[in-house]
Amino acid sequence: MLFDHPLPEVIDRAGLDQLVKLLQADGYTVVGPTERDGALVLDELAGGADLPDGIGVETGAGHYRLRERADGAVFNHSAGPQSWKQFVHPPRQRVDAPEPVRRLAFIGVRPCDLAALAILDGVLGAAPYPDDRYLARRDQIFVVAVNCVEPGNTCFCASTGTGPAAEWGYDLVLTEQEGEGGHRFLLGTGSVAGEEILDRLTHRTATGGEIREARRAVDDAAGSMGRSMPETDLRGLLNRARGSEHWEQVANRCLACANCTMVCPTCFCTTVEDATDLEGDNAERWQRWDSCFDPDFSYIHGGAVRKSVGSRYRQWMSHKLSTWHDQFGTSGCVGCGRCIAWCPAGIDITAEAAALAEKERTR
Repeated sequence: MLFDHPLPEVIDRAGLDQLVKLLQADGYTVVGPTERDGALVLDELAGGADLPDGIGVETGAGHYRLRERADGAVFNHSAGPQSWKQFVHPPRQRVDAPEPVRRLAFIGVRPCDLAALAILDGVLGAAPYPDDRYLARRDQIFVVAVNCVEPGNTCFCASTGTGPAAEWGYDLVLTEQEGEGGHRFLLGTGSVAGEEILDRLTHRTATGGEIREARRAVDDAAGSMGRSMPETDLRGLLNRARGSEHWEQVANRCLACANCTMVCPTCFCTTVEDATDLEGDNAERWQRWDSCFDPDFSYIHGGAVRKSVGSRYRQWMSHKLSTWHDQFGTSGCVGCGRCIAWCPAGIDITAEAAALAEKERTR
């Protein structure tokens, strides 16, 4: 972890720009958060100036708005609508032809999204049937993580054990600090590649006070999450709740729009489509993201298995929090809160889990 031995280093805001330039010089396409169309999106950066200085985010159930900050913080905002999944598991990809693999440097990866990448590794990159395209992309990625010191109202990673501190899975990790001593970033390494980049950066060793401040900020973030999962055996709870009337209560609000699965950093379901040109001389096979909220997703001969919205919501939530353990050995939820913020009906997965737990307790 960043605050353990060896002591972290410090770079300033100009050092962050230098980091972007060094990664580009090494042949990486640098991807990070940038402001566009009223949101913070993940896109290729021309330079460090494209990062969102002084922009914050307000989130709530069905609510996401940018706001101007009183300081110049770059990374002190909660996750936007996109996740890093799109770069390793693209929304649409041709599967019957080779594709070039780019070297990508992710800058600003939050601990919840680090955990999401690790979960995808276990789903798409693990034996016995690994996705070779996924592995080829994943192998070319340099990760600059950011410890979360200012969680959003919809964040709940502390209760899922996936944040707010980055523990592993990065090449470099930053903790942003403002105030006395100026705008700076404590920087730690997590790989040989990260150490090599650090050696080329203009930096100094962090002071004891800066390390204590960073540790305190991360600890405070853990205690100031806007949401939390109920402290119960969610895996067992969802398994026992299959016949609960609560699913139809959720269905009365759910639009089955699939926003929650599209913004989720771990949902991985796809479908395959064949396309031909008008003359029939050329055929292509494409894979695209799909969702268990689509009635056709469970279609077999004779019709769809899950016809009601309630059954489809139950499938999504039960898989995410319960049967994912049976398949992959972990939960499928990392507490990023995207599904809450980007649900147009304001449905909150933590509130629904708590409601199921309360129903079982009082039954």
